[in-house]
Amino acid sequence: LSRNTGPWENGRMDCRARGADLVVIDSLEKQVLKTQAWIGLTDEAHEGTWIWIDGSQLTLMYWREGQPDNKGDNKPENCAHIITGEKNLNNWNDLPCENNLSWICEKKD
Repeated sequence: LSRNTGPWENGRMDCRARGADLVVIDSLEKQVLKTQAWIGLTDEAHEGTWIWIDGSQLTLMYWREGQPDNKGDNKPENCAHIITGEKNLNNWNDLPCENNLSWICEKKD
């Protein structure tokens, strides 16, 4: 988990500089992270088609009720993050990629 905050793209660049990338939530174990942070999920290439940054399809989904909704104060919400304080596992939300959050990096084997 980063100590810094910044836009989604800054988080991705920071992870890549460390030989990693933003986390891909592909297991329940990764989903139980209890922090608010960017994850490696975006629909920037095609609105409504959420793709992991490693190119894999979205199969496990933990969207918060009513999400993704792409309703961000006249800005598109194309990047996903984890929300803290949820009582269940459904804690993903979409936000404008320019918002400032911390991020979670993951190194692939």
